[in-house]
Amino acid sequence: MDEDIIKKYVKAGDIAKRVRTEAAKKSKPGMKLVELANYIEQRIRELGGEPAFPVNLSVNNIAAHYTPVIDDEATIPDNAVLKIDIGVHVDGYIADTAISVTFNPAYESLLEASEKALERALEIVKPGVKVSEIGKIIEETIVSMGYKPIRNLTGHSMDRYIIHSGLTIPNYWDKSAGWRLTNGAYAIEPFATTGIGLVREDNVVTIFSLRTGKPRTRLSFTEKKIVDYVWNTRKRLPFCERWLKSMVSSLDGLRNTISGLIRKGVVTVYPVLVEKTNGIVAQFEHTILISGKDVIVTTL
Repeated sequence: MDEDIIKKYVKAGDIAKRVRTEAAKKSKPGMKLVELANYIEQRIRELGGEPAFPVNLSVNNIAAHYTPVIDDEATIPDNAVLKIDIGVHVDGYIADTAISVTFNPAYESLLEASEKALERALEIVKPGVKVSEIGKIIEETIVSMGYKPIRNLTGHSMDRYIIHSGLTIPNYWDKSAGWRLTNGAYAIEPFATTGIGLVREDNVVTIFSLRTGKPRTRLSFTEKKIVDYVWNTRKRLPFCERWLKSMVSSLDGLRNTISGLIRKGVVTVYPVLVEKTNGIVAQFEHTILISGKDVIVTTL
């Protein structure tokens, strides 16, 4: 792998781990989620990166894909489990990392299960390792502590400006997952839950991205302005309404514009993912970079 590319991956990871630590310390019951999200994304930019996706702030039974909206009044609840999933890119090269924090001692072992599963998975990571072996050790660790891994959420390969580039790393022992880790960037992210270990899509959507290909229908002036802005600044990386609020005069107008782009097939959506039985969910995540015989955990 080119040395300049490695440096960009490493810089993204350095920023991500620093902001992750700061965000975990800053999180307190009663704090507005939108305040925390804005702080995290501002810090990423101050440190020389860009958000690879809107920060995910997922509370309790929400596993992933919730980012606060502009007028969000939600706060961090007392006794909650809060998952902070942060993405940073430098020139399109991505670091993806997550931490869970809890304000309820009853859930500390749940967090420990996810964190230990990640630690043990990283211990066996090397060029050529089967992803099924990673999934096996994740499942064994979580189950041994009395919880279940979420089977339909996975780790993933990453490429330039692409968060999920096609290859998955299971969180359970999937014998059919026979491919091996080779040169490239990967996110490993064990999810542990008190529920049955499956997520479902909710009807709430706060994260979007551009689809590939040209629109089949003509866009309005405002629609085109937003599409051009997102493409020029983010390519197909996800975005949220908070980043577009200065482009449309009213919040209703902005939301109507995004809805129009969805109807026209220009924008795709990422529904909030909720544990099927409303079990509490914990998540920890690191990014690894494999280059030849070397393995770098960029976010550790």
